[in-house]
Amino acid sequence: MTDIIDELHWRGLIALSTDEQELRSALAAGPVTYYVGFDPTAPSLHHGHLVQLLTARRLQQAGHRPLALVGGSTGLIGDPNPDRERTLNDPGVVAGWVEKIERQVEPFFDFEGPNAARVVNNLDWTAPMSAIEFLRDIGQHFRVNKMLAKEAVAARLNSDVGIGYSEFSYQILQALDYLELYRRHGCTLQTGGSDQWGNLTAGVDLIRRVEGTTVHAFATPLLTKADGTKYGKTAGGAVWLDPDMLAPYGFYQFWLNLDDADVPSHLRVMSFRSREEIEDLEKQTVDRPAARTAQRALAAELTTLVHGAEETERVVAASQALFGRGELAELDERTLGSALAEAGAPQVKAGEELPSYVDLFVEAGLAESRSAARRTVAEGGAYVNNVRIDPKSPNEAAPHREDLLYGRWLVLRRGKRNVCGVEIS
Repeated sequence: MTDIIDELHWRGLIALSTDEQELRSALAAGPVTYYVGFDPTAPSLHHGHLVQLLTARRLQQAGHRPLALVGGSTGLIGDPNPDRERTLNDPGVVAGWVEKIERQVEPFFDFEGPNAARVVNNLDWTAPMSAIEFLRDIGQHFRVNKMLAKEAVAARLNSDVGIGYSEFSYQILQALDYLELYRRHGCTLQTGGSDQWGNLTAGVDLIRRVEGTTVHAFATPLLTKADGTKYGKTAGGAVWLDPDMLAPYGFYQFWLNLDDADVPSHLRVMSFRSREEIEDLEKQTVDRPAARTAQRALAAELTTLVHGAEETERVVAASQALFGRGELAELDERTLGSALAEAGAPQVKAGEELPSYVDLFVEAGLAESRSAARRTVAEGGAYVNNVRIDPKSPNEAAPHREDLLYGRWLVLRRGKRNVCGVEIS
């Protein structure tokens, strides 16, 4: 597809737009400078931000110039939550998060060539501005009745919590960002999630009032499951992009475990494969769902993009080894530990002699009782470190210390699919 707007529509990435025909003409006429913003409200971006990062990447690949804004000032305030007041983080903490997020967004863009990307921080233009300047030069262009109509603001006004002035004025700060980027870099397009539409259009309106010119904005839909519910999290919380907050193995497993019904939308939104490749993967999901071919392809693609090819090779090897399709001994300790943490690895206290296989299977939750564990062993369906336990072994047969991987773990498996680790302490 040669028209980027057509491609974004095919991928389901345009939920709202200002004047789409004008935007289409502007994008077709030549390189457009555009921006997407990320507030440092945590030490890391998460999977919800991926939609914006990948959409911005698509626009750059189509020949346009990206500005990745990290909100050193807006992160000190926070976009209003519809149901609670935000906690204001210490400026030093926010500054540290800005640096981390700046490093996180860099791999998604190309910083060389005629449409080289640029990372900007809105603290650069808000910090020197006095309160009088802000209220006189910017605030005068905003109508309170329109600001009150914003969904999150209206929800807070109608609640017992209410809303403070700092959060209420967040949309003015974001609109100021668009104005400054228009002035400094000729930026004429802003993208964001559909929950940001009020903030996006506030910037469009501010530039029209102050500069007398028309600029553009479009919003992507919020990523949801096929049943319309919010896109999920891991058992431990958000799907963070920082490997110190979510190990690459856990990140890979999140995408590998996508429900079949979610595959078409997620492939189109997240994958950079061609239309033909995506449609083929969608077909394979229908024809051979057990193979999870599409999920594996998407998990590998996103893990490579976020964590690199070498890390992806390690997590794929770990995923295969846990289920008997690779060598556990070849996994490095960090990757194995991450894989077992994701699969579940209860701690088991032991003396010089380790607990029996039967007791370990019960402790790991792979058998409801000792008698059920004995049946699994007797039927030949019990494995430790991918080695089948001899069905004729005594009931109290146990592993040895030298069987522990890195001196601490055993990988237990019942049948082909039920895997758990135990950590011997």
